Amino acid sequence: MSLGWREWLALPALGIVAIKAKLDTGARSSALHVEALETFRRDGVLHVRFEVRPRRRGSRTIACSAPVLDRRRVTDSGGHRSERWFIRTDVALAGQVFSTEINLTDRRAMLFPLLLGRSALVGRFRVDPALSYTCPRPARIVPSTP
Repeated sequence: MSLGWREWLALPALGIVAIKAKLDTGARSSALHVEALETFRRDGVLHVRFEVRPRRRGSRTIACSAPVLDRRRVTDSGGHRSERWFIRTDVALAGQVFSTEINLTDRRAMLFPLLLGRSALVGRFRVDPALSYTCPRPARIVPSTP
């Protein structure tokens, strides 16, 4: 299935029912813009608590938390390296729901709060850069328990 370079999707386990994403086959990992990130332990497991602003202008933030998958060095498109927290969460896109790794970072200077990289896309979708928003905005999905 071919998708456009930008699409609506949902992150149901985080309670995010609709968020605009840039689909980028040049980026290996996926990245989500977060605010107010902090770590904490629950039942001996390291978690991250953070806020997501699904829209750039005037939207409210959504409080999220998830178990930490890893902390890794990531090189951005400008060649800058930084340590980032990674989580695993479900993505609902084009009628499919699948689990993928997402790193948490500051993307406030970017047009899209979410970048979906090739590790999430490979084997599922092709990206046609001539297309845009081929899928309708997601309907409300009942989030699963993180």
